[in-house]
Amino acid sequence: MERLGTGIGWRPEIADAVERMPGIDWVEAVAENVCPGHLPDSLRRLRERGVTVVPHGVSLGLGGADRPDAGRLTALAERAEALGSPLVTEHIAFVRAGGSLTASAHLEAGHLLPVPRTRDALDVLCDNVRIAQDALPVPLAVENIAALISWPGEEMTEGQFLYDLADRTGVRLLIDVANLHTNHVNRGEDPAKALAELPLEAIAYVHVAGGFERDGVWHDSHAHPVPRPVLGILTDLASRVCPPGVLLERDENFPEPAELEHELSTIRRALEAGAVERVKTELRSAGRGAETGTGSVRQGHETGAAGATRGAFGLPHPEGADDARQRLGLAQAALLSALVAGTPVPEGFDRVRVGVQARALAAKRADVVAKVAPELPVILGDEYRTAFLGYAQTQPMTAGYRRDALTFAEHLLSAGLPGDAQARRELREWWLERSGPAPRSRRPAHRLARATRRVLLRR
Repeated sequence: MERLGTGIGWRPEIADAVERMPGIDWVEAVAENVCPGHLPDSLRRLRERGVTVVPHGVSLGLGGADRPDAGRLTALAERAEALGSPLVTEHIAFVRAGGSLTASAHLEAGHLLPVPRTRDALDVLCDNVRIAQDALPVPLAVENIAALISWPGEEMTEGQFLYDLADRTGVRLLIDVANLHTNHVNRGEDPAKALAELPLEAIAYVHVAGGFERDGVWHDSHAHPVPRPVLGILTDLASRVCPPGVLLERDENFPEPAELEHELSTIRRALEAGAVERVKTELRSAGRGAETGTGSVRQGHETGAAGATRGAFGLPHPEGADDARQRLGLAQAALLSALVAGTPVPEGFDRVRVGVQARALAAKRADVVAKVAPELPVILGDEYRTAFLGYAQTQPMTAGYRRDALTFAEHLLSAGLPGDAQARRELREWWLERSGPAPRSRRPAHRLARATRRVLLRR
């Protein structure tokens, strides 16, 4: 695996600062935000300087019941080729559910949701990863995610699940130590145990990020400084293996460049502390080997905690993959419907946590729609957020965020809102401008062009 070094997540808001930062070996860009034919000048300049750029996908939904969408895979492959990337990355998550597989309404989460650690889910995930690997021009690495909720009836720990996934598919792993911390707080999972069970040799690189705790729930915000517990997990990981690359993620609430550089320095120190412990462990192991005359032998996973699960979890499910997909699809559709459509919470889930997750999803929808359609908060003013959250309670997202913005505007206009006549006229004009096949401001030109063409054809 190519050694990447120390990197930072490239975002348009900090593009200039990233270009000027010392010691940046590589960057990661959200794949869906990059257009292969029109690469941002900043990314192009970084590439010309020899800085590696890795596209990081967020919408493929490899952990979902459906097979990966061919169009999304093609788009991810195009970005990898345009950026000259050595690999691409995605998430072990589901982001949509329903549809033809379950004969139910198609729903979009707009967020990365956890996959149940069951044999069915593992079988489907392995199949989906293989499909993606075949469609991509470079190796694929998949990331463990943060979660607020736990699935009932899980059959594996996170480490065992990731070990078997890598063992069965050969996929690389992107380990997010901040997500291990999140799952420790939210689901009581021991990060050290997860690291002990991982196939360390499969790690492609590591994510580090910040978050915050509220009412006993850790929110993986990517908008706060990296906390000490996350740095501790990074040191623990570095004491076990030298990761090929480590990257700082920051998605919003961007601080001054000096603060980002300070965080990168802190990350480097955490890695160095882990490396010191790793060397000490290797020396102690070598000393014991010399005393016994056996030499230093690293215990493999076959006799470790993860290896002990191979008989139980390493083989494909005896029933057909389509049956596993349908069972998984029904379970995911029921959960997502409870989260975004207000249907009853499926049996076995923590109702309070599902409620927390549902509110978080609605709040994220409001935030993202405000970004992709910034005119809406301007038109609606202080009423925007309350109006959108009310809309989200009864109107689940069924397509992307841009379609969601249009549907929200339609919802308000059909209800005679907003109450202010001027704001309602502005909202109607905004909706009319964007709801047709082409912007209204361009339609007269199109009509004139068509009329001119008809006249010329008659001659």
